[in-house]
Amino acid sequence: MSDQYPNYPQNPMDPAYQAYEAERAQRAQGDGGYARPQPTGGAGISPDEERTWGALSHAGALAAMIFSVGFLGFVASIVVFVLYKDRGPFVRAHAANSINVQITMFIWWLVVGVLYVVLGVLTLGIGFFVFLPVLAAPPVIAGVIHAIGAWNAYQGEWWSPPLTAQFVK
Repeated sequence: MSDQYPNYPQNPMDPAYQAYEAERAQRAQGDGGYARPQPTGGAGISPDEERTWGALSHAGALAAMIFSVGFLGFVASIVVFVLYKDRGPFVRAHAANSINVQITMFIWWLVVGVLYVVLGVLTLGIGFFVFLPVLAAPPVIAGVIHAIGAWNAYQGEWWSPPLTAQFVK
């Protein structure tokens, strides 16, 4: 369906499909059926650059999570989203997905932290040692999701991450 993206989503219910179609409809002109890109607040970028920046939104978040022990992963996601959201629907979708993974991971971490403390107290301290590895689960899961997202973005595939709420669209 699209020359620029070989793995263009075919499902009309897919948010990535809807975002791309909305962008395409907004840019369309009545010039004999040919669409002409319109400025959207920033200079457009090529499909290769969109793929690269989409991948960097995930890879940057993963690297930041590793170097900050899970606390600063959202910074890379937000920077790419703010700088490139108006330059193409593909990079916008992947940057938004990256932010959504970070928000969801933070919520998971809060829930797991509360459960960790409650179970630790109820087991008279034994739970603090037994359930310590559970505290690592949210950032590890988010890291895996970011790695998959970076790979999919670099391959030019539209993708919605699993286990992730859609806060940013």
